[in-house]
Amino acid sequence: MVTTVGANVATTTMNIDVHSIVRRYNRMLVEIAKSQSSGISQVMPFDVIRITSYVNAMRAQLDFIVAQPLLDCPETGPMEMPLPPMPNVTPIENESAYDLMTLLEVARDEMANSQSGRIPSNLVKFDYDRQIAYLTKINNLIAYINVNEPLDFPESSPMVAMSGAGQRGV
Repeated sequence: MVTTVGANVATTTMNIDVHSIVRRYNRMLVEIAKSQSSGISQVMPFDVIRITSYVNAMRAQLDFIVAQPLLDCPETGPMEMPLPPMPNVTPIENESAYDLMTLLEVARDEMANSQSGRIPSNLVKFDYDRQIAYLTKINNLIAYINVNEPLDFPESSPMVAMSGAGQRGV
């Protein structure tokens, strides 16, 4: 089973900041999918630290973007830019990490399809507010994970194959 969250996602944007946000969400998704926690029913403490740092960095990125002046781009805007390919997110053993990935996909896909994608830079206020709400929900899920894990599923684990190691040297 493959998630269908990204099924109706824009493949281009006219906003350099939307491009940057989508690219960062994609990387976060791959990091979680390939994490050591992906193959077990517990999000390991070091993965919680990493995921929390990704979410905090995204919030800082969004705040940085909206703090910048709206750029006047009479010669280059609107200019269509292809969005990076969306990583194929398949189910992983870890239910909580999969839930995190699903929320990240929704946040990414909403941004890719947003009104902000039609301006050269910055974000429309409502798109920014939605992104902050998604990140807040992700932080709340991380807090839930910290209190309610590990879980023991001796009869139903393993459900899926291991996600495999991350990228090797280039």
